[in-house]
Amino acid sequence: MIAVLKKTATKDQIESLKGWFENKGLKVNESQGEFCTVLGLIGDTTQVDIEMLMGLDIIETVTRVSEPFKQANRKFHPEDTVVDCGGVKIGGGHFAVMAGPCSVESREQIIETAKRVQDAGATMLRGGAFKPRTSPYDFQGLKEKGIDLLLEAKAATGLPVVTEIMNPDHLPLFKDIDLIQVGARNMQNFELLKELGKTNKPVLLKRGLSATLKELLMSAEYIMSEGNPNVIFCERGIRTYETYTRNTFDLSAVPILHELSHLPVVADPSHATGKRSLIKPMAMAATAAGADGLEIEVHPDPSKALSDGAQSLTPEMFTDVMAQVTKVRGIL
Repeated sequence: MIAVLKKTATKDQIESLKGWFENKGLKVNESQGEFCTVLGLIGDTTQVDIEMLMGLDIIETVTRVSEPFKQANRKFHPEDTVVDCGGVKIGGGHFAVMAGPCSVESREQIIETAKRVQDAGATMLRGGAFKPRTSPYDFQGLKEKGIDLLLEAKAATGLPVVTEIMNPDHLPLFKDIDLIQVGARNMQNFELLKELGKTNKPVLLKRGLSATLKELLMSAEYIMSEGNPNVIFCERGIRTYETYTRNTFDLSAVPILHELSHLPVVADPSHATGKRSLIKPMAMAATAAGADGLEIEVHPDPSKALSDGAQSLTPEMFTDVMAQVTKVRGIL
């Protein structure tokens, strides 16, 4: 249920109403907008008399929410959420570009890449320390050492870091990471999501390989229901019948998620297409569709990359992509 309060509602009146709701066992999510205050009620609202509420002087409207996702719902929070990731803001008109290698391979590789993508205009450094791979024989990442190397690159450049977590037991290793990524394979790892919800760390939640948008929204709800509002969606393509590309890039997800939710939406053209030649046009298209940021794989020498070399850009290619994305943003 959502109660929209009139602009004339005083702080004391709002607190009194919130206390009344809480005494009925409801959780209250308050959203302060420019013109009104919105109270989102979570719990068994069947005991709340809508007609009685509408009779209060401070109430503008009261509506029931049928969707199972509540806190991620734009009805609960009409204004865009802005998530701060180590000083880099995402959402609400703030655009971020996360760039770097699929896997952290060495000190030289990650620091060189960090400097090159920063020079090209990237605002965050991405890199995998723990790598979920389809084959158990593929490179699995440097793990704890990879985290340490990412933080060295952060110290050298000032770029906030985003990297993927696979196990809730690893959370202590991520205390200095600015944005924790939940990969597609873990989108419905609910125990992991709940543990992330108990932190205040920003979370980049990637859409699952075959997940619907409703399932993605519900995964965000798992995180937010535990108290962490700092969630960012990432569209990275879904599995379809098409085999020419690695996945099928669902660009329509960007405006749909913005319509349904107040959370920021980032697009990953690297994983979505799996082909270096497609990243620039898809990065431009995602930007035009309204994405709040991009996540792009960049490697100093993709031919020698230990993972995902075919979809990694060289620093020179990334510079070109950034120039084109900047042009697109200039006409939006």
